[in-house]
Amino acid sequence: MAFAFNHAESIRSFKAAQKLDPSCAMCYWGEALALGPNINVNSDGKVIMSPQNRVAAFEAINKAISLSDNVSQKEKAYISALSSRYDGNPQSNRDPLDMAYANAMENLSRTYPNDNDAASLFAEALMNTMPWNYWAEDGDPKPNTVKVINSLESVLESDPNHPLAIHLYIHAVEASSDPARAEKPADRLAKLVPGAGHLVHMPAHIYWRLGRYHDASLANIEAAKVDEDYIAQCNAQGFYPALYYPHNVHFLWAASTMEGRSKLSIESALKVSKYVRVEQIKQLPFLEFFHTIPLLSYIRFAKWDEILSYNKPIEEFKFSLGLYHYARSVAFASTGDLKSAESEQQQILPLKDTPEIKVIIKAGQPSDKLLEIANHLAMGQIELSKMNLDTSIMHFKMAVAVQDALPYREPEFWYYPSRQSLGHALLLNNDFEEAINVFKKDLENYPRNGWSYYGLYKAHKAIGNIKLSDEALTQHKVIWQMSDVKLKSSIIY
Repeated sequence: MAFAFNHAESIRSFKAAQKLDPSCAMCYWGEALALGPNINVNSDGKVIMSPQNRVAAFEAINKAISLSDNVSQKEKAYISALSSRYDGNPQSNRDPLDMAYANAMENLSRTYPNDNDAASLFAEALMNTMPWNYWAEDGDPKPNTVKVINSLESVLESDPNHPLAIHLYIHAVEASSDPARAEKPADRLAKLVPGAGHLVHMPAHIYWRLGRYHDASLANIEAAKVDEDYIAQCNAQGFYPALYYPHNVHFLWAASTMEGRSKLSIESALKVSKYVRVEQIKQLPFLEFFHTIPLLSYIRFAKWDEILSYNKPIEEFKFSLGLYHYARSVAFASTGDLKSAESEQQQILPLKDTPEIKVIIKAGQPSDKLLEIANHLAMGQIELSKMNLDTSIMHFKMAVAVQDALPYREPEFWYYPSRQSLGHALLLNNDFEEAINVFKKDLENYPRNGWSYYGLYKAHKAIGNIKLSDEALTQHKVIWQMSDVKLKSSIIY
């Protein structure tokens, strides 16, 4: 379960094992391992641990040490390495501890070069020293990322089905310029551990990057089912049901939206929004985004009545309020009420510097930048409705620039590629060559997306590129087979 990032369940299992065999040193080692930091619990770019977990992990590893007289030399090495990760101080700087553990695991993996668990745990330990920050801005791997990838690839060469190695390998390379190197491992992982929802979900991270949106949808449909069954059976509490399960449904929403499946997109959006409760958001502010995605689905599929009848978020949820005003602005602009559209748009940007937004930023979500994108898109839509196309295009270009500078995440921080709105405005302005370049760039970033293939078809057709327009339309039709909407441009509205 630790390999599947269900750390709470892993701890429960190791504690149950301790009751069955109180002299089992490695049962306490396992508890200490699962109590440790991981890449998905971070703040200000660093992994974090609660004070309670710091103390509990220190106690568990010391218990393992006290029971280690009769364990093997390799098990002693595992225990010794993990002991460097904890000092029992709830407030100490964790950076040197995390690096000490990574160094210890590197030494252990060299001592036991055929131990694939050791090599995988070394890679995880090193990833924890730089969570979600594995690649430089120029696309090159950071020095420690090279170590991570080399270690994981050595494991997969000897054991292609090692679940932790595949899990970490997907995370290590998904943001790279060559995510396809993890495609075959991702395909294997899909059925490797069918009872671990997060591992069932993980292939979607690669499928998304490769334009396999339908496969990403299927992976998350199955992962959601697995996790729903687990949560119901165990009455699971804590971080896993609060984050990992809704992440599956969130990812399903993103993938189905990219497929043009409005019914499934809206259904998934409503499901995850209802699942994440107000009290959870108050404890974990970054979960607030889950509350906003019904509005985003409604915008994507031009459901203006649903937007205008949507309940206003509570006042303390500033990010939700910002997207609420954005959605209403786009809805009013698209239905001809420009005065109301401008009134709503003017309420977006003042929210980005509020204390509530700064709390979410600290948790790793650039909500201020997302509100900037929303503001530019709203202004672009307002100007589009006025047929001030040059001004509209300017705002859409500004939205694209902010979106391009966002940090990596899957699903991405912003809900759709802003280039699709830019391309649409360029088509209306008869800037067909520039529109072609915009759609091509969007297809580089989001391969095989039917929205931009349709825009590309329209642009090529407008200037008489019959062969290229036919090719783009054929691609669109193949990709759009599951869709329940018909496009007239690269966006619906």
